Amino acid sequence: MGDMANSSVDFYPKSQRQELNHAGGFGCTLAELRSLMELRGAEAIQKVQETYTDVNGLCRRLKTSPTEGLSDNTADLEKRRQIYGQNFIPPKKPKTFLQLVWEALQDVTLIILEIAAIISLGLSFYAPPGEESEACGNVAASAEDEGESEAGWIEGAAILLSVICVVLVTAFNDWSKEKQFRGLQSRIEQEQKFAVIRNGQQVQIPVAELVAGDIAQIKYGDLLPADGVLIQGNDLKIDESSLTGESDHVRKSVEKDPMLLSGTHVMEGSGRMVVTAVGVNSQTGIIFTLLGAGGEEEEKKDKKAKKQDGAVAMEMQPLKSAEGGEMEEREKKKASVPKKEKSVLQGKLTKLAVQIGKAGLVMSAITVIILVLYFVIETFVIDGKTWLAECTPVYVQYFVKFFIIGVTVLVVAVPEGLPLAVTISLAYSVKKMMKDNNLVRHLDACETMGNATAICSDKTGTLTTNRMTVVQSYMGDTHYKETPDPSNLTPKNLDLLVHAIAINSAYTSKILPPEKEGGLPRQVGNKTECSLLGFVLDLRRDYLPVREQIPEEKLYKVYTFNSVRKSMSTVICMPDGGYRLFSKGASEIVLKKCTNILNNNGELRTFRPRDRDEMVKKVIEPMACDGLRTICIAYRDFPAGKEPEWDSENDIVIDLTCIAVVGIEDPVRPEVPDAIRKCQRAGITVRMVTGDNINTARAIAAKCGILQPGEDFLCLEGKEFNRRIRNEKGEIEQERLDKIWPKLRVLARSSPTDKHTLVKGIIDSTIGEQRQVVAVTGDGTNDGPALKKADVGFAMGIAGTDVAKEASDIILTDDNFSSIVKAVMWGRNVYDSISKFLQFQLTVNVVAVIVAFTGACITQDSPLKAVQMLWVNLIMDTFASLALATEPPTEALLLRKPYGRNKPLISRTMMKNILGHAVYQLIIIFTLLFVGEVFFDIDSGRNAPLHSPPSEHYTIIFNTFVLMQLFNEINARKIHGERNVFDGIFGNPIFCSIVLGTFGIQIVIVQFGGKPFSCSPLNAQQWLWCLFVGFGELVWGQVIATIPTSHLKCLKEAGHGPGKDEITDEEMAEDEEEIDHAERELRRGQILWFRGLNRIQTQIRVVKAFRSSLYEGLEKPDTKPSIHNFMTTPEFLINDYIHNIPLIDDTDVEESEGPPRRRFRASPPPSPNKNNNAIDSGIYLSTDASSKTPTSSSSPVSPLHSMETSL
Repeated sequence: MGDMANSSVDFYPKSQRQELNHAGGFGCTLAELRSLMELRGAEAIQKVQETYTDVNGLCRRLKTSPTEGLSDNTADLEKRRQIYGQNFIPPKKPKTFLQLVWEALQDVTLIILEIAAIISLGLSFYAPPGEESEACGNVAASAEDEGESEAGWIEGAAILLSVICVVLVTAFNDWSKEKQFRGLQSRIEQEQKFAVIRNGQQVQIPVAELVAGDIAQIKYGDLLPADGVLIQGNDLKIDESSLTGESDHVRKSVEKDPMLLSGTHVMEGSGRMVVTAVGVNSQTGIIFTLLGAGGEEEEKKDKKAKKQDGAVAMEMQPLKSAEGGEMEEREKKKASVPKKEKSVLQGKLTKLAVQIGKAGLVMSAITVIILVLYFVIETFVIDGKTWLAECTPVYVQYFVKFFIIGVTVLVVAVPEGLPLAVTISLAYSVKKMMKDNNLVRHLDACETMGNATAICSDKTGTLTTNRMTVVQSYMGDTHYKETPDPSNLTPKNLDLLVHAIAINSAYTSKILPPEKEGGLPRQVGNKTECSLLGFVLDLRRDYLPVREQIPEEKLYKVYTFNSVRKSMSTVICMPDGGYRLFSKGASEIVLKKCTNILNNNGELRTFRPRDRDEMVKKVIEPMACDGLRTICIAYRDFPAGKEPEWDSENDIVIDLTCIAVVGIEDPVRPEVPDAIRKCQRAGITVRMVTGDNINTARAIAAKCGILQPGEDFLCLEGKEFNRRIRNEKGEIEQERLDKIWPKLRVLARSSPTDKHTLVKGIIDSTIGEQRQVVAVTGDGTNDGPALKKADVGFAMGIAGTDVAKEASDIILTDDNFSSIVKAVMWGRNVYDSISKFLQFQLTVNVVAVIVAFTGACITQDSPLKAVQMLWVNLIMDTFASLALATEPPTEALLLRKPYGRNKPLISRTMMKNILGHAVYQLIIIFTLLFVGEVFFDIDSGRNAPLHSPPSEHYTIIFNTFVLMQLFNEINARKIHGERNVFDGIFGNPIFCSIVLGTFGIQIVIVQFGGKPFSCSPLNAQQWLWCLFVGFGELVWGQVIATIPTSHLKCLKEAGHGPGKDEITDEEMAEDEEEIDHAERELRRGQILWFRGLNRIQTQIRVVKAFRSSLYEGLEKPDTKPSIHNFMTTPEFLINDYIHNIPLIDDTDVEESEGPPRRRFRASPPPSPNKNNNAIDSGIYLSTDASSKTPTSSSSPVSPLHSMETSL
């Protein structure tokens, strides 16, 4: 076949020969293949038949063999890549370093500083002619020598330089983050492999190496990496919603629709396809190229268009169109995929940063105003000088100096290091988590994980090793507790068993020899099937000859395994013209379909329901209680003659004959029980959700420690779970769910929908004081919805399908539950790192702002100069965020309960630390400022004129300030009031190097900084005093730790999440969307029923009003959050608008009318209720007694009036 493919040029007529030349020796051009892939169904088949006669013809033209695949000839593969392209979609270009610098420059405070610095520079070069004249007051008089006054430009230049520093550091951080992220992406891409056939052997190659003409093996759960045409398929169903938006699975077969598109998911079945288009030429690639080319202007247009379309779509939907609803949901999903809700932490931080920023702005404005007023009053009022024209530049220089001081206060006050700290902390965690086998796909998942309160875990592969072996079996009326001796089995039974296992399992499942001598054989493919194949080998038989005798192409019909069937069946043709069906699956399901069983001699014996019950009791339950999965293997023969109706599966897979029942052991991973104990200690509930039998599940859960003896817990099967949570109509009720989930520990025989229901139910539940944060593990394609719904979705890196990985937030590269515990640890660590940083940063902020402010007010000059402030800012923002955000996690983090979504960022203890240290620092600095010169016996630095040389006095203040910050940085390492602040400090080299590095630079700045840093060198004695005072911070830290926080009731916490009343507009919009949907689901009858109820209520109401004759006493209704509450609140007021409630349900008319649907009702009052559902369903809430009637007095007209109209 291979030779034929290579020499196939000779078979073509001349007209096609020319075409061969422009396709580089291949029988089809790129354009031809691209246009072929745009067709579907019948059109596609017609085109294939017209152009290539059949799929094999297409393979011949692409010079490939449907069975052997391509040869591993590098030249040939390279040529294919040149002609048909590589299977690689080039990513969007990353931002260059310069772009990032430009973005960092956009920061408002920095811009203000730049402007101030430039003005300052400009003025320092301008020497006014009247500089020497006395008229300008004591401005220039004290410039002791010319050199000093000429150095006026230094300050401006220094500010610019420090701004450049800050910008470069920020840009570099962004750049490295971007680079890390791309590295992560490429690693995810490299790890994605796909099975192709080359030289007749199945090999796994990286997706990027696929070429046109490759023969790819596709199976359940794959994400197709390229476009192709199906050569052979078994029961193949594809989810094409990612390309077409159709949610129904599309059946693919060689006869009806052989077109397979990249980016779509295999939901069922298996098959082989020939790859026809890769990379940018595949359907997904074409879409990506269009997206990329359209650029950002398109995005803006799209957004507008989407808004309008959305509005139109909403208006056009009739009330009950379910399809419409789904479509719209899908549209919404598409529109809102990238916008993941802000993580809890980011929400709290943004809010906090804004609050601090506002306070800083106010302080800096006051500082500037006070300085200017002080100067003006002193110069022009007290000294009585007049403003002379030639003095203007000198005065302006003063004002600029004041302005710069103000801006510096602002710069120090605004914690621009906060976002930086979060990013550094997350990026660092993500990098380290890679080593702990967590591949984080979404940064904020890492931090959400720290708040997790519940984990819903799969059993197979996560809690267990996923290395399955058959340990017990039941064959020929005998229950074997270990592998039976083949000589004890009837040859007929043994032969049937071997055939049933070898043929009725995916041909991709195999057992390979061990990699190392003495190791276990390698299991490739589906692990359950591998355990059965291993069983065949243990019985000293081989499955390969059977498969060679009946290759995959000869299988007549395959019903592949899926979560609904929980079984798999294969039909083969028998030599006599009849058919034989082999079936295997969950024992309780397959046994129900068995009517016969093979006895010891290989003869059939009838198998009645009571025999089945006995077997369940005696064989299956004991196996399950040992934690074994039970699988039943059966067969059925169809006589020759009339062919059965293969599509009606229920008539085919019945009347089976049971061959054997096997018990498969999947041992619990040794590290899991310990990991689960840690979770439970950390306040996280672990639940097991599995498709297995309830007894097996219970046994494994007990082994893992999920079920503790003496605990009150529930173990339910999927059916029972659904029965308990659904009402008579079959709808899920949250109240019912709330009764179950707190105690539920094991959910067995569950479908993926049950998993999704459970996750959604726990997340939506309101019974605790905190909303639950749920993590979910999943590996199958059908786990996608649950993974997406969960707060954090973990996909399995080894066993997981591409679909599951796509939907997840974190990929567990070793499929191990204990890695989830590591993720919890890192998540909590991120939270704590941010808190440490905040505690440090806010202390500096408070002190620096107060010092600059009071200093400026008392001495007309900030004791800390602009450049010094920027250096302090650099220490406390950039360096501190690096130092404190990279603290490694400790096991101690797992000893506390999760913080929950509304715990404030800054706890009472932290507030105590912040204020306590601020008090210490302020006392020291003010002491130095006002009596320092006496103490150190030096010249006072207060009231120095413009451009005077730096004084030792102010240098000591600056130095002490920085050293106190450095020692306080060590204090900040602990936020829960621990005593030992040095605990584990050497475990963090970054922290040590930053503290020492900062100290080194500080020495350089003080000793050699000179004019630019306004520093004058200090002697050893002064240095020691500074160090001594700085070290006092650590001692003072111990004093603070002694004060019990519980006594300080006055301390407020800060940095809560967004409060109830401050829900953002986006969230409002989301709520409204949900409610609109809910409303659509409210049946018309229900709405009518409400209206009727309300009418009766109102009438009763009116009668009562007459009785009490207190017309004014009409209460104001509260805003009710949802339409469902009308049932529960009979005291609703519907007085005036009653006559607008149509007696006949006119929703149809209105909805179809489109926009002007408010025509036949008086316009509703501007209700405070943000959800419009109440209004739309014709139930108007009255908002205010006075606004109801034409006259403003609340006259008795309205109840009467409404009484008449409603009667």
